[in-house]
Amino acid sequence: MNQLNAKILVVEDEPKVASFVKRGLEENEFYSEIASDGLMGKRMFDSGDYDLILLDLNLPYKNGIELCKEIRSSDQKIPILMLTALGTTEDKLSGFDSGADDYLVKPFEFRELLARIRALLKRTSIAETGGNILTLLDLSVNLNTYEVTRSGKKIDLTQKEFALLVYLLRNKGKVVSRMDIAENVWDINFDTGTNIIDVYVNFLRKKMDKDFSQKLIHTQTGVGYILKD
Repeated sequence: MNQLNAKILVVEDEPKVASFVKRGLEENEFYSEIASDGLMGKRMFDSGDYDLILLDLNLPYKNGIELCKEIRSSDQKIPILMLTALGTTEDKLSGFDSGADDYLVKPFEFRELLARIRALLKRTSIAETGGNILTLLDLSVNLNTYEVTRSGKKIDLTQKEFALLVYLLRNKGKVVSRMDIAENVWDINFDTGTNIIDVYVNFLRKKMDKDFSQKLIHTQTGVGYILKD
């Protein structure tokens, strides 16, 4: 995917914010279209061909969580970045669980938004052009179909759990810190006041390791996590 001229759908009901984002995107050679409510966002997504979605949470007619789930049910690959004033850990967990890939709290600097957009588009491009299958022992991850299996048993993951697993697999045998995970999976600077990374590692453990005698995700006390046999 060529990141320049990527087509972005901005679902945002605040005219000033929508105008600010659209202007900044176009100045950086991205093409963007605006939907001012959740129902319009769904219609435009269904009829358009977008490379990325910027999605507000508090939307008229259909909120961002509902819309994100509906989009994700029909498209597992398109990057979704939520823009919202709701910034608690619980709000972020709800966003990620609905299928969002990243989460940016308002107010924000446009250069940070731009960095996150580029990171998400780059990640999608790598998944499309790189190796299709990642493996470790009986674990198999298909980057194109988003299918995860252990010993042939299908494991259902949320988008953020999948991204975390892929990052650990690409670094298998290597200890990665919480800061590494925050910057490469969440595309955010590490906030020592949140335990969101530990929460998601535990989510992943329950789905991947709980029913298997051989554990793959290990904690390196005081350092971080490592995926190994």
